[in-house]
Amino acid sequence: MQGPTNAGPGRREVESAAALLSGVLSPTPLVPCAAPGGEDLYLKLEVLQPTGSFKVRGVYHALARMDPGRRARGVATVSAGNTAKALAWAARGFGVPARSLMPEHAPKAKVDAVRALGGTPVLVPMAEVFAHLRERRYEREPYAFVHPWTDRDVMTGHGTLALELCAELPDLDTVYVPVGGGGLLGGVGSALKALKPSVRIVAVEPAGCPSFHSARAAGRPVEVACDTLCDGVAVPFITAEMFPLLTALADASMLVSEEQVKEAMRLLAQKNHVVAEGSGALAMAAALDEPRERRGVAVALVTGGSIDLPKLAAILDPGRT
Repeated sequence: MQGPTNAGPGRREVESAAALLSGVLSPTPLVPCAAPGGEDLYLKLEVLQPTGSFKVRGVYHALARMDPGRRARGVATVSAGNTAKALAWAARGFGVPARSLMPEHAPKAKVDAVRALGGTPVLVPMAEVFAHLRERRYEREPYAFVHPWTDRDVMTGHGTLALELCAELPDLDTVYVPVGGGGLLGGVGSALKALKPSVRIVAVEPAGCPSFHSARAAGRPVEVACDTLCDGVAVPFITAEMFPLLTALADASMLVSEEQVKEAMRLLAQKNHVVAEGSGALAMAAALDEPRERRGVAVALVTGGSIDLPKLAAILDPGRT
């Protein structure tokens, strides 16, 4: 793992990462949003990655760049689910064990998927998950730790998404990026600013967990309470390492309500035939909340699609008994 950094990856780094990933991952589709009000809005379908989320870009890149002797000890991370899935998938490809510390109430679909991919989920209380990161407890474990947010190789892998966007949509005006710990914004935002500085980057969070929005308003990292169905971005703080970078990259930040997220999930399923989890629908919810004239030619990153089926059914058909 490369250590935390306040500088995002540059164009050459991201292009190198894209070359490394080209034999492993395929570019994901960019499709027009079919929802009402979605004119000139496109959806980047990261739900179609082999693990169901964008996380595999950064995690595989980090493992591929890791010293082989260190990687052979096994790899570990902390995750609400999607990073753990990506780690298990990538580790299986390298023939090494993968262990992920996950909240005990993580969606069953994500926990089961980690096990199915050969990974070991270790379920603990949510407070212990964040203490593991905040107190850097991972430095005392034998496995090679892949930090889900601050690892430069992870961010660089995520940045490959920006190369695809700029190649497919050269007249791009705005990109809506979900924010949890900030690894996606750090990678994609840095690459976008290097490739097309005029692009407006909007950081999106659920109103029930506004860690970056609150930190941006305060001018420093703050801790917030989190109560949201968007478990993939339910991170109550932005680290001191990530805050300067994210602040420099985000031209705006938006909060969306739980009902807006649910409506975006419904629209994705009904109009674009795409299943998204709460955090995966955040960007689209924000994009549809801005007028077309404000967003211009825009992309919403549909970042993940792992959700328990009973929860999905209740959201898609709220009137069912």
